[in-house]
Amino acid sequence: MTFEELNLNTPLLDALNDLGYTTPTTIQSRAFAVVMSGRDVCGIAQTGTGKTFAYLLPCLRQLKYSKERIPQILIIVPTRELVVQVVAAVKQLTTYMTVEVTGVYGGVPMKPQRDAVENGMDIVVATPGRLLDLVYDGSLRLKSIKRLVIDEVDEMFNLGFRTQLNNVLDLLPAKRQNIMFSATITDEVEVLIARHSDNPVRVEAAPTGTPLDNINQTAYHVPNFHTKVNLLELLLNTNTDMSKVLIFVATKRMADDLYEELEPKFPGQTGVIHSNKEQNHRFNTVNQFQAGNYRFIIATDIIARGLDIAEVTHVINFDTPEVPENYIHRIGRTGRADKKGIAISFITEKEQANQAKIEALMNYQIPMLPLPEDLKISDVLTEDEMPKVRMKEVLIKLPKRGESGPAFHEKLAKNKRVNNKVSHKDKMMAKYGKPKTRGAKKK
Repeated sequence: MTFEELNLNTPLLDALNDLGYTTPTTIQSRAFAVVMSGRDVCGIAQTGTGKTFAYLLPCLRQLKYSKERIPQILIIVPTRELVVQVVAAVKQLTTYMTVEVTGVYGGVPMKPQRDAVENGMDIVVATPGRLLDLVYDGSLRLKSIKRLVIDEVDEMFNLGFRTQLNNVLDLLPAKRQNIMFSATITDEVEVLIARHSDNPVRVEAAPTGTPLDNINQTAYHVPNFHTKVNLLELLLNTNTDMSKVLIFVATKRMADDLYEELEPKFPGQTGVIHSNKEQNHRFNTVNQFQAGNYRFIIATDIIARGLDIAEVTHVINFDTPEVPENYIHRIGRTGRADKKGIAISFITEKEQANQAKIEALMNYQIPMLPLPEDLKISDVLTEDEMPKVRMKEVLIKLPKRGESGPAFHEKLAKNKRVNNKVSHKDKMMAKYGKPKTRGAKKK
């Protein structure tokens, strides 16, 4: 099937031709007719299979011009980077159409986004938090939303957007089409679909967890962090084809630590992005990587869903994710648009349990490679890798309350003071040796 065979109008076909796209991906061809029918849709497809165009093409095909410039399509995504990419995709497809699209997300001043929203638009792409901010202050009206798209639904829950997402859904018109797309469908997502969708049609491009056929997966068993650094450095130095590499780590701290290790050895070639980095830094890092100025960037899992970078040659899993689905999202950053990709994982003994979960999800055993002979095995351990010394707990028997003595020293005899009341008569007797009267009372 080609795009010409789908029920697309001339402006969309011309835009696709300009982009060099002639054949829809599996999820695009399967979802198009279902979305066009107006039914609620739950699309399941792996990262990198064209989910964004799968929902944009039918939505744009049915978009009707409105003088009000109140949004008719709402697209909710989990990260700021994904907002920018979806907005860019809408603009690519609407080159020959009169369509206004606005992206809103947190982490930046709200006033410019408020002004853009108040100027009017047909499509709004948003993260849940900033969307609610604009709705609650009256800048954005959702009364005309006809189609709601939620992309990366499972990641919404992973990032803690459950309450905000439910609040948004409660504010939308009851009569609307719900379109939900994700690479994985969890139990929480099933509950959301059951609550807010009307008997949705499920469209699958591949079962959840199926490894991508065009990605060559391999792994090494590596003893510790510093040996991983040595292995990464060795691979980068010996493989000239590793020209655009994404390195995924589990935590922000590890991302910064790895950057400090690599930047002196590869000056000017290294970028790092995670949620603690300012938005402008994150955008600039991705742009530098996209332009080829950075040879590789280090990123955390939160960024795995928000990166759509062309021609990534390799994905390095510097450590294995605890959530096996995240592995699928990570490696899906390479091998996009039917191109071949390579994914390499570094696995310590402690991480082999994560490896087993990943392989069980994919129903595929990752081929293991022997460590290179010239690899320097480090015996330096990080604080987290050092064996924990467990001290024997000794219980001290405390004395009973009744057995303890006073908390002060006994006073010397001369310092003791006894408050005995002495009568005047006794004082006189002690002083004069005889009783002394005060004299007879006068009559």
